[in-house]
Amino acid sequence: MIKLYGFAISNYYNKVKLALLEKAIPFEEQLIWTGKSAESLVHSPLGKIPYIETEHGSLCESQVIVEYLEQRFPDKPLMPSDPFAAAKLRELITFIELHMELPARELYAEAFFGGKVTDEVKAKAEKLLSRNIAAFATLAKFEPFVGGTQFTLADCAAVVHFPLVSMATKIIYGRDFLADLPTREYVKHIGDRPTMQKVNADRKANQELMANRGK
Repeated sequence: MIKLYGFAISNYYNKVKLALLEKAIPFEEQLIWTGKSAESLVHSPLGKIPYIETEHGSLCESQVIVEYLEQRFPDKPLMPSDPFAAAKLRELITFIELHMELPARELYAEAFFGGKVTDEVKAKAEKLLSRNIAAFATLAKFEPFVGGTQFTLADCAAVVHFPLVSMATKIIYGRDFLADLPTREYVKHIGDRPTMQKVNADRKANQELMANRGK
């Protein structure tokens, strides 16, 4: 059975978890708060979570993991068989993660964790996010899913990343940079799925556990 390592507050952990649930793949969750232990570094050399253990070995990097799951367990596909259609969804995932979530991540220390971010970092993130979100808007469909009429791996990424981008930009800049896109309605729509309800419930429980852990 696949073992998923990490913690349920992580958006990238929940991306993989949502794919596992949507594809109805049996798996076990293994709670670790950090990937920096000697044992974890064997499986994820950069100390990143999530990572998985399979009967063939371990895998890190969330997109690598979900692509593996898609190929290894094809019965409930989350990507189309047409190569171009699948590539367009991977294009969306790249925009969401590399061009939106990654710049927004520079703001998380101040937005969510009580730290401080320099004005220079804020200005750079603002410029990147303004440009990149406008470009993403030309690719996204929201019909009702981010890539079209079917739930796909692109949705596993979008639904866990959009709220963080929205919250971080609203806290730091006073406005939600995704406000011109139907992301709020989209996240609510995905939130009605039993799989996403499970992810959200576990995330809230993990937040409480983390809070109590710090006391």
